[in-house]
Amino acid sequence: QVQLVASGGGLVQAGGSLRLSCAASGVGSSTSAMGWFRQAPGKEREFVAAISWTGGTTDYADAVKGRFTISRDNAKNTVHLQMNSLKPEDTAVYSCAAGRPFSTRLYDRRFYNYWGQGTQVTVSS
Repeated sequence: QVQLVASGGGLVQAGGSLRLSCAASGVGSSTSAMGWFRQAPGKEREFVAAISWTGGTTDYADAVKGRFTISRDNAKNTVHLQMNSLKPEDTAVYSCAAGRPFSTRLYDRRFYNYWGQGTQVTVSS
């Protein structure tokens, strides 16, 4: 059974940094990538970043390119999201997910069938 446990959220001032982590267990060969998605109040869930387990292919939403970095530790089945230069508009509940998206569609949440609990990120102005 796949389990995803996210951690690292919190309150930070604009311009600050946070590092989110997502520890996966039971993923085996049922997943090929992990991603981060976020949902702000009153808005739909949106893609943030994703990385494949093999090859390290990554993808980022335009809104976070150059500020966020996703990385993986295959030995620990853990994915990290380093978030720098945070902005108030980054405030949201961030959730990690695992699935088998096509390498060219890492952003497509329809291919993620395992989801972890969300972690709140709040950026104050």
